[in-house]
Amino acid sequence: MNRERIYQVLVAPHVSEKATVVAEKNSQYVFRVAPDATKPEIKKAVEALFEVKVDSVQTVNIKGKTKRTARGMGKRNDTRKAYVRLAAGQDIDFADAE
Repeated sequence: MNRERIYQVLVAPHVSEKATVVAEKNSQYVFRVAPDATKPEIKKAVEALFEVKVDSVQTVNIKGKTKRTARGMGKRNDTRKAYVRLAAGQDIDFADAE
């Protein structure tokens, strides 16, 4: 997988209270990913970028909320998140990554 596609597949790490709890309990990390990204692509991208072994990938599609704005009704963008479970003893340090 080339570097360009890695950065297209992995949009950003998703940092929230729930993501922190999941990371501590299950050794899972949460990433916002491209809507067209597949599970094998996500697995290869994480392994290539962070040099870790990935056990499994679970994805979830989140529908954007409808919100009232000054110009009528608006809609937030739909997002896709990936929960990536690492092999035992593996860890991702976001400060150390490229």
